[in-house]
Amino acid sequence: MNLDNLLKQNKDAIVKKWLILIFETYPADTAKFMKRQKDPFANPVGNTLSVNLGPLFDELLNEMNYETITSCLYPILRVRAVQPILSSSQSTGFIFLLKKVIKESLKKELSDKNILNELLYFETKIDELTLIAFDIYLKCREKVYEIKANEERNRTFRAFERAGLLTEISADGPSL
Repeated sequence: MNLDNLLKQNKDAIVKKWLILIFETYPADTAKFMKRQKDPFANPVGNTLSVNLGPLFDELLNEMNYETITSCLYPILRVRAVQPILSSSQSTGFIFLLKKVIKESLKKELSDKNILNELLYFETKIDELTLIAFDIYLKCREKVYEIKANEERNRTFRAFERAGLLTEISADGPSL
């Protein structure tokens, strides 16, 4: 038996353990809530992770189509990019947790050198996935900073306007 078959057979258990480890990257109360709450409206972060981790894992087992990967990663990283409790490494590092889950889940099978070699190759795919995730995360953070800068600019403009420090300039330009 090869690694791909083992991963396909154990997919549900691996993805579930991966999800639990990701939940544990949050503070204890938040992690407990995410594990318990199944309502997608009450727990949008947990729901986003639950919905996207399975297809993401499938893509690792397949050809790693960039569009499919980004469509799975984007919702996860968009949420993690606005969470101030997570650093950049924590926001994207959740992908590395998959390595740990796979090694724990297939501990007995990894004594076979062929499967171990296949795992090393599979781990390079996980590393590639992490790099893609980091790029997506940075784009999300850039958007957050752009929104904050626009809000601050608009707030300052409105304050100057209220203070009477700004006047409208006619279409002809300022008069001399």
